[in-house]
Amino acid sequence: MNKADESINGNDNSPADQSPTTFKEKVLSAFPAFRSRNFRLYFIGQIVSMIGTWLQMVAQGWLVLEMTGSAFWVGVTAAASSLPTLFLSLIGGVIVDRYNRKTILLWTQSASMALALVLGIVTLTGTVTLAVILVLAFLLGCVAAVATPAIQAFLSEMVERAELHSAVALNAAIFNASRVIGPAIAGLMIAWIGTGGAFIANGLSYLAVIAALLAITIETPRTKPASHQPPLQSIRDGIVYTWEHPVIRTIVLFVSVVSIFGWSFMSMLPVVAKQTFGLGSDGMGYLFSAFGLGSLSGTVLVSMSSGKIRSSSMVIGGIFTFSLALGAFTFASDERIAMAFLFIAGIGMLSAFATMTATVQRLVDDSYRGRVMSIYLMVLMGFMPLGNLQVGFLSEQFGTAIAIRIGSIVVFLATLLLFSYRKEIQAAWREYREDKDV
Repeated sequence: MNKADESINGNDNSPADQSPTTFKEKVLSAFPAFRSRNFRLYFIGQIVSMIGTWLQMVAQGWLVLEMTGSAFWVGVTAAASSLPTLFLSLIGGVIVDRYNRKTILLWTQSASMALALVLGIVTLTGTVTLAVILVLAFLLGCVAAVATPAIQAFLSEMVERAELHSAVALNAAIFNASRVIGPAIAGLMIAWIGTGGAFIANGLSYLAVIAALLAITIETPRTKPASHQPPLQSIRDGIVYTWEHPVIRTIVLFVSVVSIFGWSFMSMLPVVAKQTFGLGSDGMGYLFSAFGLGSLSGTVLVSMSSGKIRSSSMVIGGIFTFSLALGAFTFASDERIAMAFLFIAGIGMLSAFATMTATVQRLVDDSYRGRVMSIYLMVLMGFMPLGNLQVGFLSEQFGTAIAIRIGSIVVFLATLLLFSYRKEIQAAWREYREDKDV
């Protein structure tokens, strides 16, 4: 097996030959990305900031519900912040490929901080309106459309190539850890200092990641493109590069299916909690937390297994685990059993997705990194509303359990197809590598 094949399979042979002895060495062996001072700084700053982000998400939904009494407007507000990802992420990818990524992140984090503080001020002063919330949510989504691919692309500059798998997994762990911690803190903070105070706290949390970015030093900055193409041509080149690369194309197509038919079950958890198990809002939170804890465990598993398990095995095994556990979840008659299956589903889902993200990061040419990651994230996040629509429609027609079950079957069959064509994909990758001399 040559070096390129080892890369696609995730066998970088990077772990040290000697067994770790001290606690520090054991931690660094399990999480190689922490060897990088830059990544350690980023990790600390980003986890504080992400907890603040979840504070705002929960507080914003609560504020809109208090103002309108309408679940519809809560959904509209959430959509206002997510729509820019679908429509502007390709432009964000062009920006990320053209300019210094650390500088982009400093500007985007500063802009996010300003928007959070503005929302906090107008809420505390009693001048907040639904229109103001919608505008600020939309602007925050526009900033995220640039910041998200910039974060993914910047990971490759903070760590060595052998540590990239671990860095991507730990970056996903930040999101999942904050998803478990943030909402719990938000409930207490809203009761203590109100929604306005929660928005201010989120704004101040950005200081942690801004300070971390200022302290990060990149010894060998990437080479900027000598000339800039027109934006539309640059986007087209990114799409063509993604489609012509056999492995990245396969991952993007696979992610689109899982995004629509796999992730969509999350939107039905409130319905399952209330109608299937007769649970209240706290019980619904337990269901979400079970999947979140499983997701966190999955990302840690990916980091610890970096270079030891083939990427293809982690992806196929992870999604098989997810689809089977999700299918079993629909048959559970007790909420504790349901939570156990959600925990297992979370491990499988995030093990696969963290691995796929790391594989794309490892294989993409750096000059296309921002655009390719923006396409990947657009498919992952932008297709989720389509999944919510299909699972909602099927739930109305056949019931929630059957709707989720159908999605798990589609994902299982897609994974079976991927498994069946794995040798053809590897052959296409070898041919592509020889043609491109990479």
